[in-house]
Amino acid sequence: MKANKLPSKGVDYWTKRISEQEMPALCSTIKALEKLEKDDVSSLAKLGNSVMHDNALTSRILRVANSAIYNKGISHITTVSRAAVVLGFDTIRNICITAKLLSSLLENKNLSPQVYKRLLKLMAQGFQAAMLAKMILGEHQEELQEEVFIAALLYQLGESAFWSMGGEVTEQLDAQLTVCQDRAAMNGVTRELLGTSFGPLTQGIARHWGLGDVLLKSLNQPNDRTPEIRSIFLANKLTELLGSPGQNAQELERRLAQIADVMAIEMDELKGRIQACRLATQELAEMYGARALVEYLPDTQALAAAAAAAPARGADVHVQLLKLRELTGFTAVKTDFNLVLMTMLEGIVQGVGVDRCGVLLLSPNRKLLQPRLVLGDDAQRMKQSFMLELTAPTNLFRRCVELKSPVWVDSPASVHWSAQLDARQAALVSAAGFLLAPLLVANKVIGVCYADRHSSQSGFTQEDFDSFTHFIQLTNICLGISLG
Repeated sequence: MKANKLPSKGVDYWTKRISEQEMPALCSTIKALEKLEKDDVSSLAKLGNSVMHDNALTSRILRVANSAIYNKGISHITTVSRAAVVLGFDTIRNICITAKLLSSLLENKNLSPQVYKRLLKLMAQGFQAAMLAKMILGEHQEELQEEVFIAALLYQLGESAFWSMGGEVTEQLDAQLTVCQDRAAMNGVTRELLGTSFGPLTQGIARHWGLGDVLLKSLNQPNDRTPEIRSIFLANKLTELLGSPGQNAQELERRLAQIADVMAIEMDELKGRIQACRLATQELAEMYGARALVEYLPDTQALAAAAAAAPARGADVHVQLLKLRELTGFTAVKTDFNLVLMTMLEGIVQGVGVDRCGVLLLSPNRKLLQPRLVLGDDAQRMKQSFMLELTAPTNLFRRCVELKSPVWVDSPASVHWSAQLDARQAALVSAAGFLLAPLLVANKVIGVCYADRHSSQSGFTQEDFDSFTHFIQLTNICLGISLG
């Protein structure tokens, strides 16, 4: 067989070849970034110097740093060093590593179509796993979230680096793996041809490049019960299952149940969050200039359909009257701003019967809407992700602010409404429709109230819209008194 003509090299050989011959630039850059101490002031300058010679890389880093995912309404960032100060050293260092990794692996033009497709699938899976691991630890500190993101992203670095080499050996292994029926057979074929499997290769590269302790621990002790290792393990298992055409339904449900338990949320809410995470992953991949990964991201539509089975909340007239009375009482006496808004949200969620409702306030330059208070299903994710830019003149949210008028969007995907929503907004709002209304003080818009039935995927009636606008009108009177 032709396979026997290739010498079996082993993990040390492939680690050294990848590090010194195939991608020395990536190796040296990541080594330099990993050595930087976050509390050393001089490291900020070194961080900028490590990427400043690469204009394309710098451009990607700044595009990601200024995206709504990372830049929460802060002024525009123009340098890598400034990004480290504003967003935090660990965050911007990981953005640098991610940008360099994606560009290095994707820019090899000498791969056969079959090998390149395998590489894209693997990298898309790793990118999605990184976002899922970060999502699982959504209630933990941002520093820990960033650690698990980069560790999950690099979890299959050995295999990704191997395929990106190209050449006869990659094409030969690809051909042999194509006919394998399961993971055990694939590992056996890989060991026979390369003298090692991809797991040990990733460990070898991680040690040689000085990658973080979290990655090494996740590779060496995958069953460890600490939150960071658990999130990386479950994110990779889930992504692998979602990316398998003949996925094991029972295994998928078991992993979902484990993640729901770790996050302490219901299964339906988890499935909705995973779908939203997939959309965020797509957006971030495009920000990194890795649009080629998008079509290979694991499909989560089946989960979205399952999540859509959640029962819709119904209107509760008794709660509506109770909350309207409370708001009416606030018109007679100056009341705390946040108490007014929370009473309104409770009335809309529990009384009108919506799945989630949020107050989005205008930034000082009035070019961005940012979440202030959110109530209902998926509130935490909504508070983190609903950063809406108002730059386009035809933008629906901008028109709501400028016209000071409530809006009922019955079908966001229709020709009429889709023309007024950018891609990011369309990904955030409910596909079943939503309600929107301006919040005013002294006839000046300070923000908007957004409501939908995202979990149940239900629409609204005219009565729902009338009840919603009634709450907004009374709330605006209260706000005028509260801030007057």
